[in-house]
Amino acid sequence: MNILSKAVVYSRMIKFSHTVFALPFALSSIVLVQTAKPLDFATVFWIIIAMVGARSAAMGFNRIADAAIDAQNQRTAVREIPKGIISKGEAAFFTLIASMVFISASAMLSPWCFWLSFPVLALFFTYSYMKRVTWLAHLVLGFAIGIVPMAVWVAVTGALPGMISVLSLALMTYIAGFDILYACQDVEFDRAMGLHSIPASFGVDKAMGISTFLHGISVLSLLSLYWLFPLSPVYLFVVGIIAFLFFVEHKLVNPHDLSKIDMAFFHVNSIISVLVLVAILSGSMLRGIL
Repeated sequence: MNILSKAVVYSRMIKFSHTVFALPFALSSIVLVQTAKPLDFATVFWIIIAMVGARSAAMGFNRIADAAIDAQNQRTAVREIPKGIISKGEAAFFTLIASMVFISASAMLSPWCFWLSFPVLALFFTYSYMKRVTWLAHLVLGFAIGIVPMAVWVAVTGALPGMISVLSLALMTYIAGFDILYACQDVEFDRAMGLHSIPASFGVDKAMGISTFLHGISVLSLLSLYWLFPLSPVYLFVVGIIAFLFFVEHKLVNPHDLSKIDMAFFHVNSIISVLVLVAILSGSMLRGIL
């Protein structure tokens, strides 16, 4: 297998395309943090490298931790490690390299970021075992990814995050909410394996209600940013579109028909993530004009 083919296989293993769910929030944080401190190209570059490294390490570790479970689930048995396309040793080496990339990029940002990179990695790796012990696993995942805006703020300003925490709350509840929806596909399998998820623990109906509640918090958090940062009213218009898409997402998926989960997960959520960046970017650029 040549280098390009191998790279494609590894990108599939870590679902690199799913970076679109969190990366727009990181870029949005970069836009908002400039209200506190101007940015240079090098800082933006290392922030993006750190994020890609952290996510790759987290996903690589998760695939190793879940390999035995994935092999028994018809939906996930086609993943690279269960199928033998990538060995656990190769995945471990990939995870080590990605971790080093994250730590190195963090060191390039500041000494504080360097030291914080270790507990952050520990948090990412711990998530992989959460569903074995608690149905709060979805919220742990949301929190792990949701710290991205706060991490950007710390990396740029060197100060504790303040108002940007609201964007972190939006990302946390957004991720946790659609992770709950996605877990509805594996209710019977999770129960049989003794795994914990909100759908397996409380049923699909209640899980979807919890997901709706979390996404409601996401919308309210995004709305709050308008009064916390100098943004144009155009921002509110785009957030209105995001709220409508959340409504569409929850209409597509219902307890009696899970066939459209992939459409809601991949397509609608991708659009929502990108629109968050569009909202903040346009709201920032057009303030004072519209």
